[in-house]
Order: sequence, then structure tokens, then C-alpha cells
Amino acid sequence: MNRRRIYYAIGAVVLVAAALGIWRWRSGASKPRLQIESAKVDRGRIVAKVTATGTLSAIVTVQVGSQVSGRIAALHADFNSPVKKGQLIAKIDPALFQAAVEQARANLVAAQGNLAKSKAQAVDAERQYVRNKALAERKLIAVADLDTAQSNADAARAQVDASAGAVGQARAALHQAEVNLAYTDILSPTNGVVISRNVDVGQTVAASLQAPTVFVIAEDLAKMQVDTSVAEADVGRLRASMAATFTVDAYPSEAFQGTVRQIRNAPQTVQNVVTYDAVIDVGNPDLKLKPGMTANVTFVYAEKDDVLRVPNAALRFRPPPDLAAFSNAAGRPGGRGKPDGGAPAPKAVETPDQRTVWVMREDKPVQARIKIGISDGAFTEVVEGGLEPGDPIVTDASGPSSGMAATLRRPF
Repeated sequence: MNRRRIYYAIGAVVLVAAALGIWRWRSGASKPRLQIESAKVDRGRIVAKVTATGTLSAIVTVQVGSQVSGRIAALHADFNSPVKKGQLIAKIDPALFQAAVEQARANLVAAQGNLAKSKAQAVDAERQYVRNKALAERKLIAVADLDTAQSNADAARAQVDASAGAVGQARAALHQAEVNLAYTDILSPTNGVVISRNVDVGQTVAASLQAPTVFVIAEDLAKMQVDTSVAEADVGRLRASMAATFTVDAYPSEAFQGTVRQIRNAPQTVQNVVTYDAVIDVGNPDLKLKPGMTANVTFVYAEKDDVLRVPNAALRFRPPPDLAAFSNAAGRPGGRGKPDGGAPAPKAVETPDQRTVWVMREDKPVQARIKIGISDGAFTEVVEGGLEPGDPIVTDASGPSSGMAATLRRPF
């Protein structure tokens, strides 16, 4: 009986030990392993470009205003109307200005009459002076009378000058009234197309402080321009006369061509972001493009065919500490991950054209130092380095790296 109890106890201990071993095995097997994602180094085309947004507009846009205040009596042009230079496009009610012209003309006539009267009085005063002078020489009148006659003659001549000045003022006032009357005819200053009309018949325009805009005329819609906002980090890659392409929302599948005319030096700062205006000349023979459209512009500043390239994700990849230690240990005797004296491996210094990437060699991640060239945002050119087409290059790593149980996801 005691022997049977001993057998039962031994069996229970064995079962407990077996259960504990199975549980530990399963818990260890269920731990996630480090997942390494990679892509292949290949050869292909890289097009380096700068993108920006801009607005289409006519090269020359003229705002036509009114020089005088008044009520709009007639409109002879509307939206999209073609106009010629000197063409009457609007008329301001001229009644008040015609009355001003008539009044100025009457004032001129009155001033001319006063001038004639002054001249006659001057002639009479001169005769009186000559007569009195002859009498004074014969001692027939007093010297005081001669002095009075001379003063009257001088005053009459001065009155002639004053009357002549009044005539000049009246003539100038008449000219001003006639000019204001002529300004009631609003004429087109250039050949073009009306793209905006801001008034209606019967509306009163006031030109006391500034000339109100009545029409906006685009000189030639067959030649347009795009004003783009280029970030200060990209403006150094642009130059005058370089080609540019752009699309507009109205024709999303059609690419339009243009040429950079100039890069203006006036900075524009919006929310602490500095941009510069790159002006692009665009031909518009079919008149598809319209002022105000938003253009999504692409400037190609460099392009190369059949170059060795790596995905940009490989350049951005930063390994976890265990992966770096594992890589450093893989190439040294003892595999401890630390060089002489147990010091950590030195970290490579990144420069704008010198970068560090991770390449899988015999299923182990190994650092590779490369020199890079142009980039299109997805791929970057490899100028120098120990890479070959087809090499698996690490782009990402996820999961715990303890124990370095790594699984490589090879690229398709």
C-alpha cells in the first residue's frame, strides 16, 4: 500500500514537471520575433524635380477706372467682350459736366469783355496823361494834376494785365471742364478681352479719393503666366529659361508646358514659411487656360537613366540597438558586439552625400557606407559604395530584438 502511494507521488511529480516544461516551451515559442523588411537594389531612371503650386494670370492685366464721379449712363462692353484700344466701353452721365463747360465758357467770355474794357480805359488814361503833360509844360495845370494823370495811366495798364490773367484763368477752367466732360467717355486703353466688369447701369461711381475700377481687361489671353510659390529650400535648384510642366484641375489628364521667365527676389512670408515667386511663361493658343486657375507645377532640374538606386526608406532606416550590436558582433571574433575593452562600436557620421545603409549578407544585416546623388523622392542614386543590383537592403525592422531571433522578409 505504501509502495503504491509512492508510485502515485512519483507520477504526479512527473506530470507536473511535464506540464511546466510544455508551458515554458509554448510561451517561448509564442514570443514575436524581429521582423526585418528589405527591398532590392536595382538600376533605373531617376528624375529629380521640385513641385509647387501657382495661379494663372494674363501677362498684362489693365484695370480701367473712372477719372470723374457720376452715374453710369451706358455700358458698351461686358464679360468676355473683345475690345480695341480707344473703343468706348462705358459712358458716365455728362449732364453736369456739360453744364460746367457752358459755365466756364461764359466766364471766359466775361473775362474777355473785362479785358477789352480795361484796354479801352488804359488808352483813355494814356491820352489824359499825354494831354496833362503838355499842359504842365506850359504851366497851365498844377504838377499834382500831372502826377494824378500818370498814376491813372499806370493803373489802367496794370488793369489790362490783370484782365488778361483773368482771361487765362477762365480759358484754363474751360479746358478743365472740357477734359472732365471727355472723361465721361470711358475708353479701352489697350486691345484685349474684358475679364471683369464691376459696375452696372445706374450705379454711381465716386472718384474723390481713388479711381474706382470699372473693368479689368486682359491684354492677350493667348499668352499667359503662372506665378508659383517656391519654398526657399528649393529655389536654389531653379534657374531662368528652364522647362516646367503643370496641370490644372479643369484638365487633370493634360500636361501643359512652360518656361521659367524669372525668379523674383521679393520674398513672401506666410506663417514663418518663406517662398519666392517663380514666373512661368505659358502659351495658350486654344484659350483652354483661364485666369485664376490653380496650377500644380513640376520643375525638373536633373535626370539620369540606368543608375544604381536604393529606396529612400533604406536611407531613413535607423536600426534598433540590438540589431546594431548584432551587426557589429557578426564580423568580429567572439561575437560579443563590442570592440577592444568592451567599448561600443563607433557610430558612422552622416553627411549630406555620405550615408549609411544596412544590407543583408548571408542572412545577417551589415552596414554599408555609400555616396548618394540625385533623388526623386522615392529612390536615390548611389554614386559610390559596395552595393550591387539585387542586393537586399533593409528598409524597416519591427518587433522585439532580444536574442536577435530575426526573420527576413525578402522583396518580391
